[in-house]
This record gives sequence, structure tokens and C-alpha cells, in this order.
Amino acid sequence: MSRWDGIDEFTAVAEQASFSAAARRLGLSTSAVSREIARLEDRLQTRLLHRTTRRVELTDAGRDFLGRCRRLIDERDEALAAVRPDDQAPRGLLRMTCSVSYGERFIAPAVNAFARQNPELRIELDLDNRLRDLVGDGYDLAVRFGHLTDSRLMARRLASRRLILCASPDYLEKRGAPRDLSEIASHDGLIGSAEHWRFTEAGREVALRPSGRWRCNSGAAVLDAALQGLGLCQLPDFYVAEALASGALVSLLDDARPPDEGVWAVHPHPRHVPPKVRAMIDWLYDRLSSARRTPA
Repeated sequence: MSRWDGIDEFTAVAEQASFSAAARRLGLSTSAVSREIARLEDRLQTRLLHRTTRRVELTDAGRDFLGRCRRLIDERDEALAAVRPDDQAPRGLLRMTCSVSYGERFIAPAVNAFARQNPELRIELDLDNRLRDLVGDGYDLAVRFGHLTDSRLMARRLASRRLILCASPDYLEKRGAPRDLSEIASHDGLIGSAEHWRFTEAGREVALRPSGRWRCNSGAAVLDAALQGLGLCQLPDFYVAEALASGALVSLLDDARPPDEGVWAVHPHPRHVPPKVRAMIDWLYDRLSSARRTPA
């Protein structure tokens, strides 16, 4: 009996949440898949799956084991592909994460086009505004913004992020426009997920904490509040570009705008970049080239 027996079957069932769907993916019978997983659990002396008549769920041990199995399978497939230099097509499972708004607008369309061209690749795209632990949570790739601090990660710049302070003409007619950074505190701030607004002053970066009666962790909601004249907001340029072009919003204190920040593709493979990760990064770089200054 091979030590690999049951690992592919367990991973497929966990990812599909179904024995029958896993069997179809692997080209096996449902009974064969069930039998291999039962044998795997016997060898490990650990229950990996909760089985009911309606669904399949991972146990705590199964959830931890799944991440390890994914890495084992990917490394096995990549090792086999490495000895076939003429066969470098992306394959296996690629797990990615990105923030919600930028992911919906830019990353998901690019990933979908990539998936269409690479039918042997399975993709999980997790859109979440939380900062995920790529190594601990088993992600292959993330799209992140700003300054990177995790030394375990490698990065490639895809685009740029520009933050713009703005408000509606109606609000500015009632309250006036701030003439410098010191006047921001006297205005109604529309506060999003960032606790501080960033600027430059006398050649150095400055962080100010806005005050106001309105707060929401959605950039789209912040934009709507600004359009309705509720206050000042600082948002990435892709949110406000259309409103600025139409005059629905007015850009403020442009001389104090902070430096553009990077939009990065980051991955936890410093020595060897798997072909699927390298291909996706190249694809995102090419697809985002027209939006090199339009991040989230």
C-alpha cells in the first residue's frame, strides 16, 4: 500500500464537499473514493470527514490535514512536470486571495480569462479584506497593496495605488474646502476601513485620523456617502475616477497627496516558483498593464 493512497481522494472530497463530485473529478467510482478515504483514516487513526446523508464536512484534524495534502499534491505534480520541460502548462489547484472590491473589479475577470485558457488548472479565489497568512492558510498567491513587511513572501509589482481626498460640490458649497491639512479636522470625515488618512507635508509622509459621524468598511458605500454630500473621503482612484471626471466629486489638497503605492502579487515560494504561480503572475501583470495606476 502506497503512503499516497487516499490523499488525492480525500483532497478531492474536501474541495468538492461531495463524494460523487470527487469521484467524477478523479474518474473513479464513488465507492472506490469512499473506500480509499476510510483506509486513510484507519492508517492515521483519525477521523478526517464528518459524513451525513446531505453533506460532507471536514473535522478539525481534516481541515489541518487538507492544507498539508494540497501542498504535497502540488509539489508532487510540479516535480513530475519539472522533468518534462516541454510540458509546463499550469495544472493542479491554485489558491488565491485579494481584497473584495479590487478583486471583483480587476482580479476576478483576469483570473476567469486565465482559467478559460488553462483547463487543467483549478482555481480558488478568496475575496476577503482580512490580511490572510499565505503560509499558514495554504495560499499560493495574493494581491496586496502598499508596503510589504512579511519577509517570507516574494513580490512583483503589478500596478499602483493612488489615494485621493475629495468631496461633492454640494458639501464644499456648504462647508468650504480645506486649504491645508490642519483644516481637515474641522470637516466631516467619511471613514472607511482605514483608521488614518495619509498625506505628504514638507517632503514627509503624514497620517491623520479623520473625525466624523459616519463609518463603513465598504469603499463603495463611502463613495456613495461622498456623492450625497455627507463629507470628505479619501479613496483609491478607481473608486472616484468617474465621479471626478463628471464633476460629481472634486479632488482636494492634491499637493499633499501621498506617494503612489504598489499593487503586488505576493507568494510564499522564495526558492522555486511553481509554473502555475509564475504563469498567473505574468498574466495579471499583462492584464493590469492598462490599469498600472488604478488599484483598490
